[in-house]
Amino acid sequence: MASDPTAQADAAGSAIDSVSVLSEDSRRRMFAFIRRARRAVTRDEAAASVGISRKLAAFHLDKLVDAGLLRARYESPGGIRKVGRQPKVYEPTDAQITVSIPDRRHELLAGLLLDAVVSEGADENAAQAAVRTARQRGRQLGEAAREETRPGRLGPERGLTACERLLDEYGYEPVRETPTRLRLRNCPFHPLAGKAPDLVCGMNQAFLSGYLDGLEVNGVEAVLAPEPGECCVRLGPSGSDGVGRTTQDG
Repeated sequence: MASDPTAQADAAGSAIDSVSVLSEDSRRRMFAFIRRARRAVTRDEAAASVGISRKLAAFHLDKLVDAGLLRARYESPGGIRKVGRQPKVYEPTDAQITVSIPDRRHELLAGLLLDAVVSEGADENAAQAAVRTARQRGRQLGEAAREETRPGRLGPERGLTACERLLDEYGYEPVRETPTRLRLRNCPFHPLAGKAPDLVCGMNQAFLSGYLDGLEVNGVEAVLAPEPGECCVRLGPSGSDGVGRTTQDG
């Protein structure tokens, strides 16, 4: 399952750029025409499809290429070889555009559930397998982040700072309530969490707990603390004696 949060954030930015490119009417109609054609389309054909000049069509087509929505090459229509320069033709790429505000990560949840289905053990039920898979995935991400950044010892404050990058890029919208407490303002799994809160929130907590473990953050835990319109999980000091306390890293 794809999991690189930086790549996902870049993909989200690219999706927004693509939507912006498609906001122009002629450009959007040409793009739809080329997708439906299921073959390479020339500039003349694209221009004729929306009733504009070949020169203006070339401008819009190049914008679609720059946005990663089309690819261009030189080829004779129908594969017929002719004398002289071959015309430039365009065809769609495999790019998929998904934009969600606020950020949603249903593909992450679906991937975790799929992993749980195919790996469910004889000694566990489906919900237990889902929570186990979520914790394992979180741990893998934490271990990868630690290997990449090599942060050294992480106490509560530095540990939460190290966590914020992943939390932000996965759409949790983290807010530092205190030096040792993070509130997550957005649920990336909404509205599915509302349909099965025990399962989804349990997976969410396990995922974030696994990330803390993999990153080797000391003195912080992921606890269920649901608030209307926010994520059901909060990151804060470990143990009841740590609630509300500010701890400096050693």
